[in-house]
Amino acid sequence: MRKLSVTIEKWPLKQPFVISRMAPMLHGEVVVVEIEQDGIIGRGECERSDVFEPGYPSVTQAIEKARKAIEHGATRHELLTVMPAGCARNAVDCALFDLEAKQQETTGWQLAGLQHPPQPVTTVFTLSLDSPENMAAMAAENKNRPLLKLKLGREGDIERVAAVRTAAPDARLVIDANTGWSLAQLQEYLPELAKLGVEMVEQPLPPEQDHLLELIDPIIPIAADESCIDRRSLPQLKGRYQIVNIKLDKTGGMTEALELMKEAKSQGFDIMVGCMIGTSLAMAPALLLAQQARWVDIDGPLLLAGDRADGLIYQGSTVHPAKSGMWG
Repeated sequence: MRKLSVTIEKWPLKQPFVISRMAPMLHGEVVVVEIEQDGIIGRGECERSDVFEPGYPSVTQAIEKARKAIEHGATRHELLTVMPAGCARNAVDCALFDLEAKQQETTGWQLAGLQHPPQPVTTVFTLSLDSPENMAAMAAENKNRPLLKLKLGREGDIERVAAVRTAAPDARLVIDANTGWSLAQLQEYLPELAKLGVEMVEQPLPPEQDHLLELIDPIIPIAADESCIDRRSLPQLKGRYQIVNIKLDKTGGMTEALELMKEAKSQGFDIMVGCMIGTSLAMAPALLLAQQARWVDIDGPLLLAGDRADGLIYQGSTVHPAKSGMWG
């Protein structure tokens, strides 16, 4: 018989985190799931998104609803029918993934089907949405980072990108509009963004307007974030997006994320691996996915005032696996 425990944790941010469609976040709030069986414990973490996004289903209630199935031995693959995709299933799935690896006396990367241990990757460093002047100041502080991600989605976005480009002339730039643009804005902005050296645009339109992307031939590839949940999303993304952003809190864990990545690559999509606000416990499984991604966004711990003591090793924007075996 397994034992499931659920813990809510708050992690202060270094500074408020701002995107176009949400109120500023002052802290990260996560849910940590532990599943114990025969003295072996598996752990997983997700963002408690219901705190920050109105209308998002309660993460803790979703886990409690599935408690009986989990404690009575539901496998990771059975969990796909027990719980819907989303944050709650991610925490449970990653805990089961960790537990399974430990029970089999193997590693997370081997269980994930990787051929080699995870190698260091370069993550984006995210600049919150702010005035052009403030975003430029933050870019100047981080101008030696190789890849900056700009949160956009309000009037004056080209001015923001231009200010950042001046402040960090050597950095690669990607941007995330978080559904904040119209089709007209996207068509107007793309040539200007190309001139400024932006290499990818993430989720410019709301998901319900995805069909409008069929009207353009983008000079810069466009990534589906809010529009890409799991494998069921892919048919609606063809001919509209060139990239899919795989986030564990959307897919509902590693089990589905691995299948989504495999299917997306087979259909010709480029891969980005993203994250929500969280600690290294949430980023460790994403690091395995990142081994096969063109763009990596697992900078959550860099935005926190502190991380777990046994966490991943961040050297600038380079992310190294944890030495302690924190997960997997």
